[in-house]
Amino acid sequence: MAIALVSLILGAIIILYLYLTKNLKYWQKRGVPCLNGALPGIGNMWNFISMRETFSEWCRITYNNNKDYSMVGFYNLMKPTLLICEPELVKTILQTNFTNFHINGLTVHPELDPLLSNNPFFTYGDKWMLGRKRLTYAFSGMRLKIIFKSVKQVCEELDNYLDKKLSKVEKVEIELKDLFAKYTAQVVANAGFGVNGLCFDDKKQKDSFDAIGKSFFEPSLMNNIISNIVFLIPWLGKVLRLRFLPKKVDHFFRTMIKDIMEQRRTSETRRNDFLQLMVELEHMENDKFDIEVLASHAVSFFFDGYETSSLTLSFIGFHLAAYPEVQKKLREEIITVLSKHNGTLTYEALKEMIYMDQVINESQRVLPALAYLTKICTNAIDLKGSDGVVCSVEPGTNIVISVHGLQSDSRYWENPDVFDPERFSPEKKHAIEKFAFLPFGEGPRMCVGMRMAILQIKACLAIFLRKYSLELSPKMQLPLKLGAASFMNTIEGGVWAFIRPI
Repeated sequence: MAIALVSLILGAIIILYLYLTKNLKYWQKRGVPCLNGALPGIGNMWNFISMRETFSEWCRITYNNNKDYSMVGFYNLMKPTLLICEPELVKTILQTNFTNFHINGLTVHPELDPLLSNNPFFTYGDKWMLGRKRLTYAFSGMRLKIIFKSVKQVCEELDNYLDKKLSKVEKVEIELKDLFAKYTAQVVANAGFGVNGLCFDDKKQKDSFDAIGKSFFEPSLMNNIISNIVFLIPWLGKVLRLRFLPKKVDHFFRTMIKDIMEQRRTSETRRNDFLQLMVELEHMENDKFDIEVLASHAVSFFFDGYETSSLTLSFIGFHLAAYPEVQKKLREEIITVLSKHNGTLTYEALKEMIYMDQVINESQRVLPALAYLTKICTNAIDLKGSDGVVCSVEPGTNIVISVHGLQSDSRYWENPDVFDPERFSPEKKHAIEKFAFLPFGEGPRMCVGMRMAILQIKACLAIFLRKYSLELSPKMQLPLKLGAASFMNTIEGGVWAFIRPI
C-alpha cells in the first residue's frame, strides 16, 4: 500500500514536472537566442515574481543585456515570449505588418472589467475600429480647440490653488505627481464631463476625481499585485475574479454618465466638453448610445487623460528642477510667446512653443511613463533580424518591446544618459531613429489621445512656469529608483520640489 502511494506521488510529480517544462526548449528548437536560467513554471520571471524588479525594469535590463541580438526569446512563466531589440523589427510589428500584430498584449476580461474592456487600448477588430473612430473625432484639431477652453479654465484653478499655498510663505514643498494628478483629474472632470472634480478643494479630497483615480492607480502592494495579475497573467486573474477597475469606480461612472446624459439630451444648452461630442456623434450615427457604451467612453477619457499625463508632468517637473538652465530657457520662450498674444494663453500660442515640445520629448525619452509595449501575433510570420536571426512567429505568441531600453540605447542616442532637449530641435530631430522613440507607440494603434495629452501638458507648463520656479527638495531621493503603478513607471519616494513665485 505504501509503495503504491509513493509511486502515485512520484508519478504525479513527474507528470507535473513534464507539464511545467514542456515549453522550455521552444526558442532553442527554433534557433532563436534565448535567456538562460528558465525555471519550471516560472520561466525567466523569478525577479519579477519575487518583486525584486517591476516588469518595466525587467524588460529594460533584459534589453540592455541582449541588445547585440535583433531579438531574444524568454519564458513568461510557461509562455514563450519574444523581446524585440532593434527599431526595424519594431517598425515591422507596429506598422509594416500591423495586421499580424494588431492585438495589444495587455488585455482585460470583458465580464470582469466591462467598462475598461471597451477602451480602444484593450479592444481589437471592428470594436477597436469603431472606438478609435469616435475618439479620433473627439480629439481632432477642431474639437481640441473647443475643449481647450475647459483646459484653460482648469489652468486658472491651478494658478489660484498655488497662489493660496504661497500667499503667506516664500516657497512651498510639494510632491509633483500629487499636484499634477489634481490638475489632470480636474481637466478630465471639466473638459470631459462638464462637472467640478473638486480636485483643488483640500476639504473635499475624498469626493474628488483625483481620489477616484488614486483608488486604482495609486502605487501600493495590493494595486500592483492586482494589475500585474490582470494584465500579465490574465488566466489567473480570471480564475481569481480580479478586476482592474474597482466596482465602486464602475458604479461611479455609470451613475454620473446616466445623470449627465439625461440632462444633456433634454437641454438645448451646448457644452464644450467630451460628452457633448458624444451627443453629437449620436446624431451623426443616428444611434442612441446606451449608458454602458457612454460610460466606457468616459472611462477611456479618464484612463487616457489622468494618469499618464500626470506622470509625464511630474517627470518633466523633475527635469526642470534638476536642470535650471533648461527651466530658464523654457520660461523665456513662454513669456515671449504669450507677449505676442497679449499675455493670454491661447491654443495658437501653445503651438508656437517649440522648445517646450523639445523639453517634453526629451523628458519622455529619459523617463517614459509607459516603459514597454506588448503585442500578440495573430497570423504566422517570419521576422528577420539584421544579425541574421530568423524567427518563425506562431499565432498567439506574445511580443514585448522595451520602450525604455530603446530610448536609452547609445546606438540611437548620443550620450543617452544626458538630459538634452536640443536633440529634438528642428535642426536635429530629422536624424532621430523614429522607432527608437515610442512615448505614444507608433503605427495604427498609436495612442489616440496623444494630442489631448500634449495639449493639457503644454497648457499646464505655460501657466505654471510663467509665474513659478521649481527647485529640487532634499526629500527627492537620488539617484532615481523606478517603481510601478499598474503597468506604468513611477519614481519611488515621489517627485519632491520647492515651488516659489518668480
